[in-house]
Amino acid sequence: MGAEHAKKYSYSYTDCEKNGKSVKCMVPEILADPDFPSLTEIRIGDWGNSYDDSCQDIIDAIVAQPEKFSHIRKLFIGDMDYEECEVSWIIQGNYSRLWAALPGLKSLVIKGSTDLQLGDICHEGLEELEIICGGLGMSEIQAVQNAKLPNLKKLLLYIGVEDYGFDGDEDTVSELLEKADFPNLKYLGIVDSEIQDELAKAVLSSKFMPQIETLDLSLGTLTDKGGELLLQKLPEFPNIKKLDVHYHYLSDGMVQKLENLPLETDVSEQNEPDVYDGETYMNAMLTE
Repeated sequence: MGAEHAKKYSYSYTDCEKNGKSVKCMVPEILADPDFPSLTEIRIGDWGNSYDDSCQDIIDAIVAQPEKFSHIRKLFIGDMDYEECEVSWIIQGNYSRLWAALPGLKSLVIKGSTDLQLGDICHEGLEELEIICGGLGMSEIQAVQNAKLPNLKKLLLYIGVEDYGFDGDEDTVSELLEKADFPNLKYLGIVDSEIQDELAKAVLSSKFMPQIETLDLSLGTLTDKGGELLLQKLPEFPNIKKLDVHYHYLSDGMVQKLENLPLETDVSEQNEPDVYDGETYMNAMLTE
């Protein structure tokens, strides 16, 4: 998809504080943009006071006039960096009515999990679902688990940590992978966890291993324990063409062994554990 078909909409501090822009202005301004009819992708960044005001007005405005958004194939709500708004501060919204409103949508990326509600996910055409957050709650993990997405090709979930909303454990993710029904899944990402070794075990024993082409276990606390599991299991699945474990706590030796596997690997961003008073500390990437 060419860059000329994508555009990001966001408000600066000046837009909000001096010019009175707010979340309610966003969709009317998008619709008034001369570029909008030619776009296939829109990215919605800071909608102004994103740490106080949710994006619900944006979702509701799209749902209220879906015909005007029927040409949009890719949608990203919450595309902002930490200088604009920390990810755990982004106030998300309820997406339960969006699924039916945009039948032509192929890709949805959501950043932030505070007040996030996915509802009953049902979409015939969606091919990519990505949720970027510091912690994904069990209710939303279960919404993904029960989703009816027959054409989903890419699933990328930031599991995160307890302090930022993850209230499950490895069994939660095992159940997700056991019960989810995504017959066309090719990219599976279960990332950004402080129990990345345990989640690697859950993923490696899941029913999706014989069908996926990309395995993404990046951004977490993966150690040599998880690395050994990868070395043992991956040779059983020649269908997997790429392994992404960038941002990890693997040893030099394990990094070398994984790089020697007969597939594309990303083992960049090696981290060292912190040790204080005899305790070892490792952090997932997106935990603030």
